[in-house]
Amino acid sequence: MPLVGFGIWKVPRETCADQVYNAIKLGYRHIDGAWDYTNSAEAGKGVQRAIAEGIVKREELFIVSKLWNNYHKREHAFEMAKLENEAWGVGYLDLFLIHFPIAQEFIPFDKLRWPCFWSDKEQTKVTPLAKVPIAETWKALEDMVQTKENPDGFVKSIGVSNFHPQLLYDLLSYARIQPSVLQIEHHPYLTQPVLIKMAQENNIAVTGYSTFGPQSFIEMNHAGALKAKPLFEVDAVTSIAAKHGKSPGQVLLRWCTQRNIIVIPKSNSVERLKQNLESSTFDLTKEEIEQISALNLGLRFNIPPINIFA
Repeated sequence: MPLVGFGIWKVPRETCADQVYNAIKLGYRHIDGAWDYTNSAEAGKGVQRAIAEGIVKREELFIVSKLWNNYHKREHAFEMAKLENEAWGVGYLDLFLIHFPIAQEFIPFDKLRWPCFWSDKEQTKVTPLAKVPIAETWKALEDMVQTKENPDGFVKSIGVSNFHPQLLYDLLSYARIQPSVLQIEHHPYLTQPVLIKMAQENNIAVTGYSTFGPQSFIEMNHAGALKAKPLFEVDAVTSIAAKHGKSPGQVLLRWCTQRNIIVIPKSNSVERLKQNLESSTFDLTKEEIEQISALNLGLRFNIPPINIFA
């Protein structure tokens, strides 16, 4: 699983195929998607184009997707996962995650969807919770994994997203297949050191999303993100960037990857895509890493469904 991937959250459908294709052409081999991003089919077209042109082989890519909240029940999890795999159209998924440890009421696949399904389309009420334990959902994911005993599996590995330590400990107590990855919000304003240490000590790789902090949420008019100082402008980050001759974004990414945290930044700029991919070509000092980590405020931006009604 490459340390630097290309995340396709909020990548528009109309440009997604080209952006994924261009990312692969630049050298990206890790694409991070999800059912509720609603652009998997388009991303898959970009991947298929790159494969058809001989730029990359399928086995050289690492494609990630996620199970949404409304489909935690076993039969729904299987149906959604198969639809997602078919949408990508490249044979199998390298990693499939439980997106949130929250089960919500089932919404039929043929219904007009509201992105994320946290609420109804009019954003007046949160979709009701469903009584589906994580254990049932995890067992469904385990049965999707391709093994010698299960040659019909269409997923190479499985993991979780937005879990906290207590949930991970509970999952590890009964998991037949251990989660290989934990994906969490991670940036200098929200460092989550205890959670990261716990995951890594249990051989669970950590992927950090929203590495640039409030930047990912400003366009969503997120109240907290609008109030927070952009990390690109924080003295600790800009001074370190100037010292190394790198951009603030590269410093923030290297702060993660140098601590073995995978990153999945998105950009619409080819130049920034290139910079992001090259962010692991230099090293920060121990003191610089600590200086950036000291910015921690415990400030979390991704708190759905609160974000919707804020």
